Formats: sequence, structure tokens, C-alpha cells
Amino acid sequence: MRFQTPLIPATLLRRYKRFLADARLADGREITAHVANPGSMLGLKDPGLKIWLEPNDDPKRKLKYAWRLVEHDTGAFTGVDTGVPNRMLRSALEAGAVPGLEGYDSVRPEVKYGEKSRIDFLLSGAGRPDAYVEVKSVTLSRQPALAEFPDSVTARGAKHLAELSAMVRAGHRAVMLYLVQRTDCSEVTLAADLDPAYARAFAAAMDAGVEVLAFGCAISPEGVTLGGALPFRAP
Repeated sequence: MRFQTPLIPATLLRRYKRFLADARLADGREITAHVANPGSMLGLKDPGLKIWLEPNDDPKRKLKYAWRLVEHDTGAFTGVDTGVPNRMLRSALEAGAVPGLEGYDSVRPEVKYGEKSRIDFLLSGAGRPDAYVEVKSVTLSRQPALAEFPDSVTARGAKHLAELSAMVRAGHRAVMLYLVQRTDCSEVTLAADLDPAYARAFAAAMDAGVEVLAFGCAISPEGVTLGGALPFRAP
């Protein structure tokens, strides 16, 4: 997935009200950017970080910049837009390019299921159970090379795990897919200390037969593409 508009570098001043960030451009101007990330962004919102913004000239948009990436001192990138995984994965799923999820005839996004929920992708194919695929963007890393989810308490995430378990009991296939939007991680686990309830819901889902897949990303200011499979370390 290529960014629609070339990204420009900036320095983060502050992130606030969940969806807003102030930044300083290379020419010294201070601007406000949209942040497509409702999470805590732990470790990714410190003032002074180098970030990358996508400008736009759409008159319908209130803000003329959107925050897409963090560039770390090591040169690694983290994608902060939580909408990127689903946009990228849809194309990969339709092309049969996601290992473990190949061979389905139909890929439907945002299908209603469970209790007032929508599954990220419902995969269907002749002669096989439907596959309910829930996708989570992973951006937290507190140890070298190790990505963690979640970065804060997520009751919604625990609810999704319970609903995936219900799909397994109904005879379907259910998959929890963690997409690591970092280029400096080679393994994934749960941040059980940050959300013990999510860790318990995850364990119950595994006992129920929910599957786990994890993938990395190739990230640059030009775009984001699906990377290889990553090992998942149980907490």
C-alpha cells in the first residue's frame, strides 16, 4: 500500500485529545495533524520524535496533515495509523497472499456478527468453514525486537476474543491476526501486565480453538506492505 501523497518529515511537539498532534515542519511552521490511532501510543508520543506526515489539499478535511509514521533513532519505522492494516490486508487476502488464509473465494470486510460487532474480514469458500478474521495493529515494543499487544486496557479487544470463540463453537474458523507495524521487531507477545483481562480472554480463546497469526510489515515513507510471518510467544 503506497501513501497517496509523498510524506514529509516533522518533529512531534505533542499528541492530545487522542486524535490530534502538533508538529513542527522543517521550515519551522507549527501545524496540527490528525492522528488515526485511538490507543495510548505508549512509547510513540514523546515530544521531539521524528515523525512523517501525509499532507492533503482536500477542502472537505479540517486538518491538512495526517500523522503516518514514527522514525526512531535507530532508523526503524513504526506505523501509527490503525487503518493501514485493514486496507493493506484486504488486497493481500483477495490476492491469496496471506499465508494460512489462502484459497478463499470471497473476502468481505466489516461484516456484522456477535453482539453489535463487525468482524474485520469474513472469508468464505466452497466446501470449507467460513473464517472470521480479527486484525489488531501492534505498535508497542518495550524490549528489543519484541512487539506487544495491547498498549493499554482494551475491553473491546477482550470482547472480540470472546466473539471469535463463539464462532468456533458455531462450527466456523476464527483467527486472531496481529499485524506488527514496526520494522524493529521479530517476535510478538501480549502485554499481560498492561491488560490482565485481555490476557485472560486470549487464553480462553486459545482453549476454545481460536487460531493466532502474526505478521510483520515493510515500512518506509513511500508505503507499507505485508511482511513475513512472525512467531507468537505466549505470555
